[in-house]
Amino acid sequence: MKVKRFTEEQIIGILNEAEQTGNIREVCRAHNVTETTFYRWRSKFGGMDVSDAKRLKELERENSELKKMVAELSLDNRMLKDLNSKKW
Repeated sequence: MKVKRFTEEQIIGILNEAEQTGNIREVCRAHNVTETTFYRWRSKFGGMDVSDAKRLKELERENSELKKMVAELSLDNRMLKDLNSKKW
């Protein structure tokens, strides 16, 4: 798994700093971040507070767990249908 260099709190801090100064290139250079990464962060975390970002992370984790549960249940359901369709 890829290791993240910045936490959500740091990302939001960088976004706020860029918003206050108005110079994105200087902020990106100061934090050693590419402008592409900055704009990707802004599309994901733009206008969020730290608590909102934590809630988003929690919802993403919960969503992935639910997807795993659905996949397991659908496999179990398919297996039971296959067993039930056979004539004994």
